[in-house]
Amino acid sequence: MEWMNRLRATQGRVGFWAKPLDGEATGFNEDLPLVAASVVKVPVMVEAFRQFRAGLLDPDEQVTIRPEDRMPSCGALTYLSDKVRPTLMDLTTLMIILSDNTAANLMIDRVGVDAVNRTMEERGVPGICLRRKFFQPQLAALGVTNTVTARGCGVLLEKMAKGELLGGEDDARMLSILYNQRLNGKIPFFLHGVKIAHKTGEDDGTTHDAALIQAKRPFVLCMLSNDVDVPEYERLMQDTARELYEMYNR
Repeated sequence: MEWMNRLRATQGRVGFWAKPLDGEATGFNEDLPLVAASVVKVPVMVEAFRQFRAGLLDPDEQVTIRPEDRMPSCGALTYLSDKVRPTLMDLTTLMIILSDNTAANLMIDRVGVDAVNRTMEERGVPGICLRRKFFQPQLAALGVTNTVTARGCGVLLEKMAKGELLGGEDDARMLSILYNQRLNGKIPFFLHGVKIAHKTGEDDGTTHDAALIQAKRPFVLCMLSNDVDVPEYERLMQDTARELYEMYNR
């Protein structure tokens, strides 16, 4: 497996976890906590759906976006008219498919940091810790950061794929959002026409992708990194995804 040799030789901090839904996992630094970037928006989505189902939040509630709510890219809401009033479900969708930071912060405010972490723990998802919203430089300067592991992201997607996270209907709806991901330059790059539910994340020296890939044997692939050469690691993501897809699609 050339990609595994390349992974082990990568300069920086990397985490890898791959698992067919019907088989055993392969990992490398899979329990290493890494700065999460935007992949942590997936557990925020999970908690939003849990609260929708529990009646704690109304998915159809419309939200007014104030000037102080508007965050830098990624996303679209920062650039839209003040008259736009998205629903909580719209915000949940936008923070995934466009990685919208304004939407993510609004949803973190609504669901609560502690609730996200509690639900991950209760559902048996390891290694995920939400500590703050996006673009909070004072907290970042103190070293307060959101962290994830490759295994944690993979277990979350595996449970969602099997309907074991929140339950069949909610898990299917969350997967439908992840399948509509618009940022497809990493794991999906060579897999044209393949159905992939995934979430990316990026920052300086950081690039992530966590995916459920539909093949004859569907599989989860999570590749995370901090302090790497980003173009080099993204090419490794692309090559690894293609090789694993060819193996699991025979």
